[in-house]
Amino acid sequence: MRDWHGLAALFIMPAVFILVMSLALAESLSARQGIAIGYAVLDLDASPVSRTLDEQLGQTDVFTKHAPPSGETDARRRVEAGEIAFVLVIPQGFARQIGANKTPTLRFLLDPAVPRALREGFRQQAEAATIRVWLTHVLERLGQSMMLPELRRVTERVGAPEIVSEAVGLDGGGEVLAPPSSVQQNVPAWLIFSMFFVVVPISAVFIGERQRGTLQRLFTQRVSFGFVLAGKFAPFLLVNQLQAVVMVAIGRWLVPLCGGEALVLPGGASALAALWLLSLAVGVAAVGWALFIASIAHSSEQATVLGGAGNIVMGAIGGIMVPRFVMPPAMQPWTRLSPMDWALEGFHHVMLRHGGLSDALPVVAALVCFGLCALLAAILLGRRARD
Repeated sequence: MRDWHGLAALFIMPAVFILVMSLALAESLSARQGIAIGYAVLDLDASPVSRTLDEQLGQTDVFTKHAPPSGETDARRRVEAGEIAFVLVIPQGFARQIGANKTPTLRFLLDPAVPRALREGFRQQAEAATIRVWLTHVLERLGQSMMLPELRRVTERVGAPEIVSEAVGLDGGGEVLAPPSSVQQNVPAWLIFSMFFVVVPISAVFIGERQRGTLQRLFTQRVSFGFVLAGKFAPFLLVNQLQAVVMVAIGRWLVPLCGGEALVLPGGASALAALWLLSLAVGVAAVGWALFIASIAHSSEQATVLGGAGNIVMGAIGGIMVPRFVMPPAMQPWTRLSPMDWALEGFHHVMLRHGGLSDALPVVAALVCFGLCALLAAILLGRRARD
């Protein structure tokens, strides 16, 4: 409680990030940034009209077209795996609706981790392409400049197609999921980033004990270096969990008071258990990383540089500051090197894709392994320094 700088880094900084970024990014990320976003078309109608729509949509240079899925199951799998962001499903009877001058209905499968602005950009592209196909069909049927009165009556009824959006989830329930808000995407990101900044207070405590001779007195009493680190691991892991509660509370209650949307937590015991395990695993990884930095740093300045710069690099390549889908394709595989990317993917699985405990367990295992390996490295380096 005496370390006000550490408390500010752990609580005030992420609170400001969540509040500002959730409001600032509510309508940001314009469609011009969608060039790295992949989409596919699942043509269940297989008619000349539906193929024309597929070709019209492929003429845009805003989104990248991928090979069509073999069926709806394959389409959902590819969206869930993050291979593509959108799948436009052209249902059977699409050409018949166009021929009868009825409003066509399309389905739009989307990855809920993609921001709203890009989802709306793709929806507008699909609407514009459908209207062009509709008008072309009307002109061909009426014969260009002939039967103008009938042409006028038909084109007056031409409007935007009905597109049913469905956020693809991992629960397999088949329900139409509402696309998430910006706060659901920003709270997990900045929560992870802030939890890794536990390196600041841990380093301050560790280096202070070293400079005051506290560690040397403990070592003369045959207290092992691993036991010393364990004495710091447990309380700071508890601090990390307190961070998680505070940041979630900010997203749920403070952001709406400032004009943003409230954070919506998934329902069900499996999802809540997954969130708790993910938070605990991020804490293990963050505290393990912090103890590793504290064990190799000889001054507060070194700890700040190593820990702060390391966190910023992990956040930058891990999709915290710049979402992975905005990065160039050649850079996107590098995000897998950052434990922050693993954690963010786990939170997205649960909070955005409606996954459960089984979907979070691989991420939990990877984060815990990272934290324990960092802790083991800190123990070995500390023992070597003593010897």
